[in-house]
Amino acid sequence: MSDRIVIVEDEPELAALVADYARAAGYTADVCGDGAAALEAVRRDPPALVVLDLMLPGLDGLSLCRALRADANPLLAGLPVVMVTARVEEIDRLLGLDAGADDYLCKPFSPRELVARIKAILRRAGRPAPVIAVDTLARRIAVHGKPLDLTPTEYGILAALARRPGQVFSRAQLLDLAREGNASLDVTDRAIDTHVKNLRRKLDAALPGVDAIRSIYGLGYRFDP
Repeated sequence: MSDRIVIVEDEPELAALVADYARAAGYTADVCGDGAAALEAVRRDPPALVVLDLMLPGLDGLSLCRALRADANPLLAGLPVVMVTARVEEIDRLLGLDAGADDYLCKPFSPRELVARIKAILRRAGRPAPVIAVDTLARRIAVHGKPLDLTPTEYGILAALARRPGQVFSRAQLLDLAREGNASLDVTDRAIDTHVKNLRRKLDAALPGVDAIRSIYGLGYRFDP
């Protein structure tokens, strides 16, 4: 079941901010700044939810939402949509037109409120919040909402693995990723094994019986929550 959210927004800074908060909550976030390109991308690979700006180049948000609702694919026709607009009066017009969005927010909005609404919509749709949430802003990782007690190196390794589940990382790759945002870390690629061992112990305490970090012989490690 996908935890991917597509953010359709032509303001790059706002789109990046929303994506950061979504990823911190444990979701995968993709950004698209063009309405027509977003519709094509969503049809090609349906996400869990779409955050949709009303005013977009190429194809406006209202038309995009209507195209989704009219799609023959039931996954697209029922796709949760949160629509955002820069004008308060647009909310009343959108509701009157029955655009088909599941929720509406007016700019400027709190990214935390948006994420809370996303969680509520997906919960109503029977999609639980992600088990493991990576908060890149606070450099913190939580399991079922409870933060793990991690060293800076452990955080860097687990964050890299958790953001790309299923991808195999070599020790050297994990070392480079662990150093992102903290270049002063003093750790060798062989020491990665020790850090992974400690991470497995801490994850096992939070998720008993779940072998989340897999060893891939001759290659490295993979995250399979």
